[in-house]
Amino acid sequence: MSSSFENYQKRRLISSYFSVVLSIALVLFLLGLLGLLILNAKKVSDHFKEQVVVTIYLKEAAKDVEIKQLEKSLAMSNYVKSTEFVSKEQAAESMKAENGEDFMDFLGYNPLQNSIDVHLKADFVTSEHLETIKDEALSKNFVDEVRYDNDLVTLMNNNVKKISFWVLVISGIFTVIAVLLINSSIRLSVYSKRFTIKTMQMVGATKQFIRRPFVWKSVRLGIIGALVALLGVGVVLHYLNKTFPELNLLQNPVLLGALFAGIFLLGIVITWISTFIATQRFLNLKTDQLYY
Repeated sequence: MSSSFENYQKRRLISSYFSVVLSIALVLFLLGLLGLLILNAKKVSDHFKEQVVVTIYLKEAAKDVEIKQLEKSLAMSNYVKSTEFVSKEQAAESMKAENGEDFMDFLGYNPLQNSIDVHLKADFVTSEHLETIKDEALSKNFVDEVRYDNDLVTLMNNNVKKISFWVLVISGIFTVIAVLLINSSIRLSVYSKRFTIKTMQMVGATKQFIRRPFVWKSVRLGIIGALVALLGVGVVLHYLNKTFPELNLLQNPVLLGALFAGIFLLGIVITWISTFIATQRFLNLKTDQLYY
């Protein structure tokens, strides 16, 4: 009978520890994902901004040497990421592939123009910079027209600002929720040992002596939970980097290392503080209050 009861108690203890580790791991895992989002929010927004194309249409009379000089000056500009010359023949082939029919069969000639597609660096994808670049290009007498989607640029910049603000707000709220959830799990774990705490106190054990094993046990559970969470974050990071290589998510190992270290330390600090507060509460309770 005694052995059966001891086994039952051990199973309850293991189940309690498992639930604490699982709750810590899940909360820290979600915090880690949120951290990845914050670290890479600018990188993702920059990636989409750099997809905006400024198309410089050239006059029929434009000379090859003038076109090459324009390409070279654009490539050397601090606001240009890349350029691509698109001949009117290439443009016609692209349009043919897109529409599924050859429009030149109806017209009898190619009405398209030679052009240069310009991809700008993300910081310069604003209406003001684009207008300046447009005026600069139109100052060339062999440039016929400059086109870009100004409405898309304005919408994109406005949305990036809104998303960045709400990501910070949600991060703050989620961090508070994470602390409360881990604190709740730790308190429940300590609550199950409240009579043991009070018994040790009644036989003369000091508060520090009673508190120490509970704190170290919780810290160890916090470390295990943090390691599980980091493993999950690492798997997600590897998958995202493999799926979206253009984002270069592993480009800054220092920031990623700081994020992982922060998650690990957060697991230790939260469990330490929560256990300290929980044990202190039960140490300060009177015996008859333990039943409530």
